[in-house]
Amino acid sequence: MLRSLFIAATGMEAQKLNIDVIANNLANVNTVGFKKSRADFQELLYQNLKTPGATSADGVEIPSGIQVGLGVRPVAVQKLFLQGDFVNTGNSLDLSIEGDGFFQIMVPDGTIAYSRAGAFKLDSEGRIVNSDGYPLEPAITVPADTLNITVGSDGKVTVLQSGNTTPTEIGQIELARVINPGGLKANGRNLFVLTGSSGEPITGNPSSEGLGTITQGFLEMSNVNIVEEMVNMILSQRAYEINSKAVQTSDEMLQVANNLKR
Repeated sequence: MLRSLFIAATGMEAQKLNIDVIANNLANVNTVGFKKSRADFQELLYQNLKTPGATSADGVEIPSGIQVGLGVRPVAVQKLFLQGDFVNTGNSLDLSIEGDGFFQIMVPDGTIAYSRAGAFKLDSEGRIVNSDGYPLEPAITVPADTLNITVGSDGKVTVLQSGNTTPTEIGQIELARVINPGGLKANGRNLFVLTGSSGEPITGNPSSEGLGTITQGFLEMSNVNIVEEMVNMILSQRAYEINSKAVQTSDEMLQVANNLKR
């Protein structure tokens, strides 16, 4: 059996995964706080038909040998935490992080998840929550008679209440960062959770501990570049086609061998 059949098949499978990753990036081009992914590949084992440096029968050293690669495999789909573009919304509860860091979100199982999506709302109790109703951590509750909410670049939250002329501080937004953001596990819903690869979180106020600053009235959009993704999709499509052509060519070679004797 020709090795090329199986080698080309690994190439087709790899490009299928690559297209899946690109499709997900394009599907989330307008998702607030979304971070694009990139598929990484690695060559498979080599079959050594003649080892480089081996000595031939007459004592001469073989300079290069014969090594045949056996294909390719995916080894990682990595999240790229590049800064996305900022969009001015004017909404007092739309927050963006300029620089490093994540918002901390308390999920229903009592653990902390991390997000770059800053499209916050108020629930029926006045707590600041994300679009799924999960509260910001540390929890901040806005009084019912609040007229105006102000969030400083340092994360300090103040409100102007009815009948008062002086703003009142009601809480402090804390951010978190990890040593290896690429090691975070994406859980959907614009949330990430810690893994053994990500490292332990470092928390603090914005603009401290290497954390970014908060900008009120802006949202960080997806960092997907549509033109770049379209080019990658074309390259992946062509790579899939050429691997399928290698399968077809291998099949035709087998057909010729089968028809040698009739």
